[in-house]
Amino acid sequence: MNLLKALAAISSLTLVSRILAFVRDVLIARVFGAGAATDAFFVAFKLPNLLRRMFAEGAFSQAFVPIFGEYKSQRGEAETKLLVDHVTTMLALILFGVTLLGIIAAPILIYISAPGFASEPQKFDLTVQMLRITSPYIFFISLVAVAAGILNTYNKFWVPAFAPILLNVCFIGGALWFAPYFDPPVLVLAWAVFVAGVVQLAFQIPFLKKIGMLPRFRLNLQDAGMWRVIKQMGPAVFGVSIAQISLILNTIFASFLVAGSVSWLYYADRLMEFPTGLLGVALGTILLPSLSKLHANGDTAEYSKLLDWGLRLTFMLALPAALALGMIATPLLATFFQHGEFSAHDVIMSRNALVGYSVGLIGLILVKILAPGFYAKQDIKTPVKIGIVTLLATQAMNALFVFVFDLAHAGLALSIGLAACLNSAILFYFLRKRAIYQSEPGWLKFFIKIALALLVLGAVLWFGMGSEADWLQTQGWARILHLAALVAGGAGAYLGVLFAMGFRMRDFYKRGAN
Repeated sequence: MNLLKALAAISSLTLVSRILAFVRDVLIARVFGAGAATDAFFVAFKLPNLLRRMFAEGAFSQAFVPIFGEYKSQRGEAETKLLVDHVTTMLALILFGVTLLGIIAAPILIYISAPGFASEPQKFDLTVQMLRITSPYIFFISLVAVAAGILNTYNKFWVPAFAPILLNVCFIGGALWFAPYFDPPVLVLAWAVFVAGVVQLAFQIPFLKKIGMLPRFRLNLQDAGMWRVIKQMGPAVFGVSIAQISLILNTIFASFLVAGSVSWLYYADRLMEFPTGLLGVALGTILLPSLSKLHANGDTAEYSKLLDWGLRLTFMLALPAALALGMIATPLLATFFQHGEFSAHDVIMSRNALVGYSVGLIGLILVKILAPGFYAKQDIKTPVKIGIVTLLATQAMNALFVFVFDLAHAGLALSIGLAACLNSAILFYFLRKRAIYQSEPGWLKFFIKIALALLVLGAVLWFGMGSEADWLQTQGWARILHLAALVAGGAGAYLGVLFAMGFRMRDFYKRGAN
């Protein structure tokens, strides 16, 4: 299996999903604006989404995939299937309890996660109502993550990568056609989340059946493999979800700021997640199964080379993305979101947050590359310890940036980015210290070439962007075409410089472990 080809396939589907996500967010901004109603939905969606990333895509994937890969490589198909059945059954029972807790304790959860809403009873009640609707999403989407872990280990990467597209389709359909049938209309977004969970799970079932890994409900409390996964999940919940926990804590801070702060952070986060999903999530998805197989086979040299390959791709693609997000934040936000109820003031406020996020984009992506270096070796403790340090640093920076430097919501975004850089730096240090990763030759020349290409990219964006005020006043196709030319020109300049200095696509071909 060619990992670069697999990365391209996942990234292409992620690109489609992100484009639909932008269409979704444009529709939400146009129909509902940025205010109390959208703040309520984003909080109600953020909680199950956080649990999805923590328990499903985060803790479960990192705990299950290495052990599942070990079973697949060293044990028979029958034992592997039993592991799938027992793990899925136990997880489903746990998730069912979590879902019920989310529905019953919704008022308490909202009071904890967004205490500032308590001073506005109508806003608070609306958030509680939507959380009760969105809570079952964690049940369905976590089972989707189980399916994804299985399919990715069987190199069926495109199926899990396609599933998020269905979420955005549900959002778009709800906002376009069904909003008028709800009172208030914003409730349609909560129901879209519920429906999307069911649809994504149903989509993956035929593919699991085809490879003979469709889980059956079989509870066996004596299965040692299942308990290995469960025990690994506990600390992994924290270790892989530091950024998400920080986002929830940031919501608590933001709930005390002016109305719209939660929404401004959300729209900035949507743009920031574009490169993290396109590169970070995609790379992490293909790296973990291959690293797990290499560890099971005892191939330490190839293990290190695979990490090196992932790091080079990350620096080559994430650094220009970070520079571009920071420099053309206003053009991006104005073009995508300045419609209907989303004003020029909302653009400026969201821009401040996006610039803060862009500072730490490289760190946010590197964490997704470096953490699998530990999880594939079934080492959960190290990332957890690093995560605790990172979380404490994030909250210290939150207090500093918000209350001392008065950066408001932009300070919250900046703290997330800087903390991610700290997280990735410590992860890298321990990978090197323990000789898990040894750098391949040529890094100095690599960085020099990247730096020169970034200088050219920065110059093209600076001179091509023009005045920010013009972006806030220009409308329609003129703004869209200007942004398209700016992005194409910047990308062409950056890649052109790299090509002139000897970068070739074939240099990044990499075979995955079988």
